[in-house]
Parts: sequence; C-alpha cells; structure tokens
Amino acid sequence: MPVESGSSAAARQAKQKRKSHSLSIRRTNSTEQDRSGLQRDMIEGQDSKLPLSLRSNLLDLFSQIEREFENLYIENLELRREIDTLNDRLAAEGQTFEGADLAKGALKTKASHSTSQLSQKLKTTYKASTSKIVSSFKATTSRAVCQLIREYVGHRDGIWDISVTRSQPVVLGTASADHTAMLWSIETGKCLLKYMGHQGSVNSIKFHPTEQVALTASGDQTAHIWRYLVQLPTPQPYHHLLCALLVYNSLLLRQQQTPCEDDVDFSDKDEADGEVEGPNDCPSVRVPTTTLRSHQGVVIAADWLVGGKQVVTASWDRAANLYDVETSELVHSLTGHDQELTHCCTHPTQRLVVTSSRDTTFRLWDFRDPSIHSVNVFQGHTDTVTSAVFTVGDNVVSGSDDRTVKVWDLKNMRSPIATIRTDSAVNRISVSVNQKIIALPHDNRQVRLFDMSGVRLARLPRSNRQGHRRMVCCSAWCEDNTSCNLFTCGFDRQAIGWNINIPALLQEK
Repeated sequence: MPVESGSSAAARQAKQKRKSHSLSIRRTNSTEQDRSGLQRDMIEGQDSKLPLSLRSNLLDLFSQIEREFENLYIENLELRREIDTLNDRLAAEGQTFEGADLAKGALKTKASHSTSQLSQKLKTTYKASTSKIVSSFKATTSRAVCQLIREYVGHRDGIWDISVTRSQPVVLGTASADHTAMLWSIETGKCLLKYMGHQGSVNSIKFHPTEQVALTASGDQTAHIWRYLVQLPTPQPYHHLLCALLVYNSLLLRQQQTPCEDDVDFSDKDEADGEVEGPNDCPSVRVPTTTLRSHQGVVIAADWLVGGKQVVTASWDRAANLYDVETSELVHSLTGHDQELTHCCTHPTQRLVVTSSRDTTFRLWDFRDPSIHSVNVFQGHTDTVTSAVFTVGDNVVSGSDDRTVKVWDLKNMRSPIATIRTDSAVNRISVSVNQKIIALPHDNRQVRLFDMSGVRLARLPRSNRQGHRRMVCCSAWCEDNTSCNLFTCGFDRQAIGWNINIPALLQEK
C-alpha cells in the first residue's frame, strides 16, 4: 500500500477538521431551529395569561441571549488556545537561549515585578481613599499630659451630669440618679452642699451666669431653680501635696484589693462595692425657689439663656419649653422632634438654643428676634444625638450613639466641617472655651480629647488604678485657674478632676 508523506497527512487531517466543524455548525443551526420550533409548540400548548405574540417575542429575545452567550463561550475558548500557544512558544524560547531554569527565573521575576506594581498601585489607591476616614486617628509628635488630680465621691448612684460655676466662688456641681445634686470644692474634694428637693433622678445641673443659683432637671417631670450659699474651705499649707498623697494611697489600696479588676466587668460588681456612704456633715437644701411644671415626661436637661432671665428645658415628651425665671410662666413650647429629647444647650452670648433627640436630629432655635423665632433641622447622624453644644465662635459640636462627633459651622450647616469617628457611643460632650478642645465621654469608660478639626490629642488614662470603671456620662471644662481644668462623671458614682496640659504645637496641628 502506498504510504502518505507527513505533509499530505497533516493537510488531510486539517481538511477533515474543517469539514467536521462546518457539519457541526450546520447541525447546531438545524438543532436551534428545531428547538425554537419545539419551544413555540410547547408555549402554544401551555396555559398562560400572556398574549401569544408577547410570549413569542420573549422567546425570540431569550434565544438571542443564548446565542450571544454561546458566541462569548466560543471566543473564550479561542483566547485560551492562543494563550496556551504563546506560553508554549515562550517556554521554548527560554529553553533555547537561557535554559529551563533561567526561563522559569525570568518568568518569576517578571511576575513578581508586575505583582509589586499592582500592589503598590492598590496601596496608593486605598491609602488615598482611607485617609479621610481615619483623619481622626492622625499621629502627633508631641504628647498631651493628662493627670488625675482628685476624685469626688459621695453619691449613692450613678452621676448623669457635671457642671462648673461661671462666677465666683468656683464650685463643681453633680447631678445623680440618687435624687440629689451636690456642690463640691474643686481644690479639696469636699462636699459643700446637697440639694434634696427632687423626687426622681436628677438628670442635669447648670449654674446661673452671674448669681449663686442652680438649675436642675429631674425624672419627676419638673425643673427646679434653687439658691445656694457656700463658703470655700481655706487651703492649708502643703494642701495639694496632701491631696495627691491621699489619692495615691486610695489608688494603691484599690490595686491591692482588686488586682485583676481590668479582667472583670464592673457592671457585675455591685455586691462587692457595697453602699457608698455620703457626707454626713454636708448642709442640704430641700425647697426650691421656683418649680417649672409644664412637661408630661422626664425632664432630661435644662440650661440658662444668655442673661439668666430665661431657661430652656428638654423632656421625653418630645418638647422643649422656654420659661421666664421671674414669673415661672411658659413662654414658648418648642415642638417638632419625632422622639424623646436627650439634651439642650444655649449659646453663651446669643439667644440661640440647640436641642438633641433620639430621632437622629438636632434643631437650632433662634430667639434673637423677639417677634418671631426660627428653627433649623439638621440630619447629620444615623442614631440618637446624645448632645449638641455651642462653642464661643460660630460652631456647633454634636455627638451621637452612632459613634461619631461632628463639628458644624453656624453660617453653613449643610454639611459638617469635621467628623470624628470613634469605637463607642458618645455621651454629653463639652468644648473648652480657651483651648477649643472637645472632650468625648464614651460608653466604654474612655474619655478622648480632640481638636476642632477632628485630630485626636489624647486619651485620659484608665486602668484598675485610676479612671472611670463604668460608662462615662458627661464632661465639663473649667476655664478658671484651678488645679483641675476638666471634670468627668460616670455611672461608677464618682466624679474625677483632671489636669490637662496640651502643648501649643500640638494644638496648632
């Protein structure tokens, strides 16, 4: 028998492949036609509410989609064959010139180079996109000095609010769930006076701008205005040294008694704590000078308007009320919030009020024009707005349970000028007038300090030896020249006085 040459055999095989491929295409086309005809017959035999013409159009469209996917699949197979051919050719060239090992090394080098370029590109892209998100965690070269100076212990339940007088004598005020409010000597930590006129939890305390008058809000649905007369104790020689020694001894004793306190949740330690004995020799006031009674729910906060002739209260009845102090009459009822109010604050120099609510908004009320008052609603948070406070300038700072704090410009409050993102819900915040530092008390027992641009400055020390052991509810700055310039209170039944020293270079960053 004659023997075919290699070239003729290859040509014959290629011809047979082309023939079989054309036959398969014809067979496929005929199959598609038969399939479409069969599907049309099946559609005509099925019960459907769609018109027959619409069903036929749908069938044609799905057939076109199927053909497009088949074409894409065929193109994918062809591309794979070309890639395999190129890989084989590259491997053959590597074996010819550099050997198998060198070819593999070259391929590895090329792959690693391309991978490094891609990695660098991804790093650059994600670094640029996340720099805005983590702006509140910027590193700083200088360090703030935060020192615990004094503890104020005497309440029998958690402390909701803390405030410092704006006139002489400078004293510290605390409002507690034990139905009392207390006034303290900042320098000695001694209780100067206890107010016992409320029948429910005292949720807020604020002092008159110029007189020795306090305003408290309570869960008994009232707000009380009461006068106090205190005399600060005379500082003794080496008093600061003795106080520091006493604090150190108490911290050392606590460390010896509870060496593993950081590993235990303090919320489960009520039995170990026992009852805290209040100061027995502290004078008390039981009758207010004025009682404000217009709310139908818990009064959660209250504050004095500039001048001290009017006060505003915020309640769980979804309203804020404006009262005249002299007559105790209701001047305005500020309604509009959809859920309970959580806080209210007044501007230090203008007739402006800001109210916060569980409806995720805070509202700015303008009483500068006596004939009409305007209101603006701001929806910058996604959870309860726990507090919103004014600064001396034209800013409002709001904190929320959504773990963010936002700084707003009163001239353009469409969007915040700075956003601080944290790892825990934020409670009642405060802003330092002189240093423009925001103090953030958290549910997770931490207190953090930020500047107005959102840069973190410091975190107050907290361990089993010092700091709060439960939720920190509120913070308050003291602008007078005292040993403590920041105060915090929490549900561990104590208030703490801190000395915060922020370097000037750190504040300018």
